[in-house]
Amino acid sequence: MTSPVTLKAGATPTAPALVLRPWCAEDVAALVEVHRDPVLRRWTRCPVDTEDAGLTWVRAQERDWTRGERFGFAVLEAAHDAGLGAGLDAAPPRLVGHVVLKGVVSGTPSAEVGYWTAAQARGRGVAPRAVEALTAWSFEAFRADGLERLELLHQVDNLASCRVAGKSGYRLDRTLPSAPPAYPRDGHLHVRHAAA
Repeated sequence: MTSPVTLKAGATPTAPALVLRPWCAEDVAALVEVHRDPVLRRWTRCPVDTEDAGLTWVRAQERDWTRGERFGFAVLEAAHDAGLGAGLDAAPPRLVGHVVLKGVVSGTPSAEVGYWTAAQARGRGVAPRAVEALTAWSFEAFRADGLERLELLHQVDNLASCRVAGKSGYRLDRTLPSAPPAYPRDGHLHVRHAAA
C-alpha cells in the first residue's frame, strides 16, 4: 500500500472539514511559516527553518510514501472566510497540521502514529479529527498485513498531546523512561487496538 490517498475528517461547529493528503512541494512555504511557532519547535525534532529545509523535508515525506516506510499527510482546512460574499473565489485550503503513520511492517502487529498542529488551529479539534481519520485509514489499509495496534507517544509534559490521545480513543498504556538525547524526558505510551 504505497499509492498516495486523500482522507477527510468532518466539520465541527467551530472548525471546517479537514482534508488529509500526502505532502507536496506546494506546501513548503506554509510549512516553513508553521514551524516559526516556538511551541511546535519545542516538541518537534526536525524544525524547518528555511525553504530549502522545507523542500528537503517534503521530498523525504514523498520518498517515504514511495518506499512504503512512512505515510505522512498534510492536514488542510478551508479558510474560515472561504466563499463569503457574492462572486468571491473560495480561498485556498490552509495548512493546519501533520499526521503520520510510521513503522508499518507486514506481519508486525503494531505501528506508530504521530502528529503536530499549527498554532492557529489549536483548540478547535483539528488534531483529534486528523488522528482519528489516520487511525481509521491505517487499520483499514494495513489490516491484511497484520496491523492490530497503533501506538501514540509523547513526552509526559506535553499535556496537549495527552488530551489529543484521549480524544482520539488512545488509552494511556504506560510511562516510558527517557532515552537521551532523542527522548530527553519520560514519555507516555497510548494505545488503540483495531476493532474486532
